[in-house]
Amino acid sequence: MTKVLVLYYSSYGHIETMAQAVADGARSGGADVAVKRVPELVPEAAAKATHFKVDQAAPLATIEELPDYDAIIIGVPTRFGGMPAQMKNFLDQTGGLWFTGKLIGKIGAVFTSTGSQHGGQESTILSTHTLLLHHGMVIVGLPYSWAGQMKLDEITGGSPYGATTIAGADGTRQPSLNELEGARFQGKHVASIAAKLVG
Repeated sequence: MTKVLVLYYSSYGHIETMAQAVADGARSGGADVAVKRVPELVPEAAAKATHFKVDQAAPLATIEELPDYDAIIIGVPTRFGGMPAQMKNFLDQTGGLWFTGKLIGKIGAVFTSTGSQHGGQESTILSTHTLLLHHGMVIVGLPYSWAGQMKLDEITGGSPYGATTIAGADGTRQPSLNELEGARFQGKHVASIAAKLVG
């Protein structure tokens, strides 16, 4: 069975919610799926003071386990058009995996969340793709066969680069049904391609 890791960082819960949808999609594609997060770097008192979601149930991932998966789908909110320090810190520790080529040929995909429609969704995904490509991974996005990204009757995230959601300036907007469907589609799409490559 194809093994998929949904690896995420979430400050306020939007990416956590999207990660579960991505995982559901990958499972529907026949994959064995693990959902894990990277460690928080913000001190607990500061995280609580700024209303971070500190009760996330997903276990912490380790660098050593990454080669065990056929596909790794990374979920990150944007920070000024790029990934946040928490995910960057974790991925910066993968030098040993790069040196030994442990991730070459594995599937890599990315999904994200921003505060506004034009808050850096595409640049965050594309800059994360750069790291995956350095590891020799095969990039999978969100193809236009998922027509939900073409909707004009509602504000919605999603692009050919990956599933996205818009949190709103104050973070109160939650992922819409359409955005969650895009996340599920991407998860299933990744699982399907990973199964073909593994087979």
